[in-house]
Amino acid sequence: MELRSESVPLRLELPGRTAAFETSEVRPQVSGIIQARLFTEGAVVKAGQLLYRIDSRLYQAALDQSRADLASAVASSKAASARAERLAGLADSQVVSRQDLLDAQSTAEAAAAAADRARAAVETAGINLQFTQVSAPISGRIGRSVVTTGALVSAGQAAPLATIQRLDPIFVDIQQPSGTLLSFRRQLANGGLARSSLEVTLKLEDGSQYAHTGELQFAESVVDSSTGTVTIRARFPNPEGWLLPGMYVRAEFSPLQSQQAILAPQQGISRDAQGNATALVVGKDSRAELRNVETDRTVGDQWLISKGLAPGDRLIIEGLGRIQPGQPVRPVAVVPAAR
Repeated sequence: MELRSESVPLRLELPGRTAAFETSEVRPQVSGIIQARLFTEGAVVKAGQLLYRIDSRLYQAALDQSRADLASAVASSKAASARAERLAGLADSQVVSRQDLLDAQSTAEAAAAAADRARAAVETAGINLQFTQVSAPISGRIGRSVVTTGALVSAGQAAPLATIQRLDPIFVDIQQPSGTLLSFRRQLANGGLARSSLEVTLKLEDGSQYAHTGELQFAESVVDSSTGTVTIRARFPNPEGWLLPGMYVRAEFSPLQSQQAILAPQQGISRDAQGNATALVVGKDSRAELRNVETDRTVGDQWLISKGLAPGDRLIIEGLGRIQPGQPVRPVAVVPAAR
């Protein structure tokens, strides 16, 4: 068989685990007693949907007090402003001293600032009152509730009330050895490899093929020191909810392709006593010539040859048991089966 160079996608099969597209821990932002839980555990919730109701009486009272303080501050500000304006007219007629006018203006400005503080206090009290209605920050599937009705919760507590995960789409974090990544980058720089496809397929834990294809997103720029791998993230649609966070999967993808690959049928490659790969080719004067070769990987039923064979070499693929290196041969071309 006469060898030729061709472009060959380098297909990888690597382990990975699924991860939620978005995860949000629902936490209280005010303290109080849980009065009601308003969702079904395990159900799909929408962003903004009411999940818990916290006792709001103290926060309503604080809002009412803030509003009363604001009314008092506004009234004081108006009175101080009116007095400053009146003294300004009297100061022009030199009926009151300049110092009295400055004191009145300062009092009016302080009263106006106090009114602004009171408005801010009203707004803060209103926000705290809204926080007694705990809503879903994102859409997704909510897990179990950690607290029940009647439980005391507090702002900044360590434990979340519940966790929401968005599972459609879903991420798959693939682990690629750093050595393989370095080899690919070196070959890319030398022009031996080219970018291929971003498409990814999955094999599930039971060996079945996942129905939807995904797409590579990015590769992290750090190597995990404990495993020596780089995480590659792919994104998959998950409309039926088959994929759950933490599942073990195997990802198959072809991010690169060899530009001038040499493929040799597996029956044409043998192993010597030391386990090294060898091949017999038709050399000069139609004599069998033994070559030491290096195989990179299998591509279907063929070996991808990285060293030892070149385009135009005539590889002997049949009758190897009857041929010795240097023996004259009468080669007959074999047409390879369509792949």
